Amino acid sequence: MTEITDNERRLPRAVEQFVLRWGDMGGQWGVNRSVAQIHALLYLSERPLTAEEIAETLGIARSNVSNSIRELIGWKLVRRTPVLGDRRDHYEAEADLWQMLIRIAQGRKEREIDPMVEAIGQVLADAEGDPTISRVARTRLNEMHAFVTTIDNWYAQMLTVPPSTLMSLIKLGSKVVNLLGMGRGKPPKPG
Repeated sequence: MTEITDNERRLPRAVEQFVLRWGDMGGQWGVNRSVAQIHALLYLSERPLTAEEIAETLGIARSNVSNSIRELIGWKLVRRTPVLGDRRDHYEAEADLWQMLIRIAQGRKEREIDPMVEAIGQVLADAEGDPTISRVARTRLNEMHAFVTTIDNWYAQMLTVPPSTLMSLIKLGSKVVNLLGMGRGKPPKPG
């Protein structure tokens, strides 16, 4: 078992800044700052880290690290990794950016889109025989249901597209829309 020295615990400025900024962004995405900072630290780490090393490096409570790691494992963004000669748990982050994106999207879909699709479907079923529902409300509920199920289906389709193809499409940007003749046209000129 190798112990890390005080010099090794100090983060290079760029790494420290990334960890801090990723933590701030995490808060804007609805993720606890500590969870995001631990993810950033593990993502940039050359080797798997123990919870104790994470706590010391980031200056956060060991219990907070444990809870945060549990959440990151639940998102499948961090995994437990064995290290020869050390019985402690070590953790490493998923380094493949596409896998990270897919796992985050899947987690958000399960937490946000799936319940919405189910809830709106149930509301529509309940409204089916109700003569007191206005035509406007019924139309808007149907539109909302069609929209969320389309998003759900699109997500499932995108999972089957190879990452290199997705990256090519992303790089094309609005050129794809213009090629298909579906663009909104040029913005109006200021008067």
